[in-house]
Amino acid sequence: MATAIRLAKAGHLVTVFEKNTYAGGKLSEMTLGKYRFDKGPSLLTMPQLIDELSVLAESNLSFKYTKLDTITHYFFEDGTRLEAKSDVKEFARELKLKLNEDEEHVLAHLKTSAFYYDTTADIFLKRSLHVLKNFFDLKTLKGILHSPRLNLFKNMHAQNAKRFKNKKTVQLFDRYATYNGSNPYKAPALLNIIPHLEFGFGAFIPKKGMHQISEHLVALALELGVSFKFDSPVEKIDLEGKKIKGLWSRAVFYPANYIVSDADMHVVYNKLLGPEFRPQKLLAQEKSSSAYVFFLGIKKEFKELGLHNILFSENYQEEFRCLFETDEPYSDPTIYINITSKYCPDDAPKNSENWFVMVNVPHNKSGEKIRYADTLRKQVFAKINRVLNTNIEDFIEEEAILDPYGIELQTSSVGGSLYGNSSNNKYAAFLRHANFNSRIKGLYFVGGSVHPGGGIPLCLMGANIVSNMISKN
Repeated sequence: MATAIRLAKAGHLVTVFEKNTYAGGKLSEMTLGKYRFDKGPSLLTMPQLIDELSVLAESNLSFKYTKLDTITHYFFEDGTRLEAKSDVKEFARELKLKLNEDEEHVLAHLKTSAFYYDTTADIFLKRSLHVLKNFFDLKTLKGILHSPRLNLFKNMHAQNAKRFKNKKTVQLFDRYATYNGSNPYKAPALLNIIPHLEFGFGAFIPKKGMHQISEHLVALALELGVSFKFDSPVEKIDLEGKKIKGLWSRAVFYPANYIVSDADMHVVYNKLLGPEFRPQKLLAQEKSSSAYVFFLGIKKEFKELGLHNILFSENYQEEFRCLFETDEPYSDPTIYINITSKYCPDDAPKNSENWFVMVNVPHNKSGEKIRYADTLRKQVFAKINRVLNTNIEDFIEEEAILDPYGIELQTSSVGGSLYGNSSNNKYAAFLRHANFNSRIKGLYFVGGSVHPGGGIPLCLMGANIVSNMISKN
């Protein structure tokens, strides 16, 4: 959608083909009775990238959001509870008070995170890594000069364990690997760039929930003349030699000079193009984790919970081993609870809350329906009851689930993997699919399965990369 806005503004005639009856892909919503839920991403960072699109479109449409004072509430099995304040000094004091962590170490870690971003964003995130001439400038030279300080050959956990003395602090910062579906015990230390997006730029929530982002982008696109075709899956991409000719949807051919795909790259190569174009090594790479989500309408308010809440596993390393080396989640999973009604009161009835309860699980290698569903539900509810000292089932008024099988059906993400390939490799940034196909003229890629990666900010950056490429061509 962001790419469509940029290309339409540049004067192109743009049509968006969507297999579902709604826009947004993972960034969509659902209702259960009187409860509304965001179905996918639940944290907004770098909202300036959305504001930038509004300015570009010269639109008067309003996109309002609130900055969070408290980003996340953390809960540990031994009863330890702490709040991650957006003010870094307050956050450091909280870790000193609750975990006896050195405040200066916390501030130094966040300073390192900011350094990672400032040094690498222009090189790795805001432009293609697959165009050689992009590396011949002062920004790249600066990055090369600072490379010894980027810990390129250390993993994320090792860096965190060396920095902090309390294993709970290490676990808290290791968690950021899950923001792109990776394993902190294998992912490069450079992923410690992620906390800067929250603490440096701030964490936010749109006034009407995360789905408001999708609604806003659709509205901007429509103002610029973009056409949307819903319930219109793309069935085939046609070529003239090695040049884009157009595509087929619902047995109708649509000519095109350019095609920009935000579908999982596996779909494009395995279903829409001939086998001769498949990048076998990329397609064979380890996939990111998936998710199992419980949507719960809770007829009670929990004052100890905020918008974002984490109930940590006691054995994080074993949890990640299960995520990437087995077919089932760990028996004591880390649980994320998102409650938008804390900020969007219309999302739940009075004195009630809408709980989005998510557990990281392995991507669904079998392609079959999930076998561990009943066991996982018991484990998740037992942990919630234990940590929050409650009996959550007494308060459930509505319930639905979304598992890796359902995620794949709805979004065509292979095995329900949320971010395409994992980043469990020190060369991960260079191993993502490029934003273009070097063998097919006019074929481009955006979205979570390609460069620069998954998550709202990176997808928006990818849209800018691709629209600039097409304009230059």
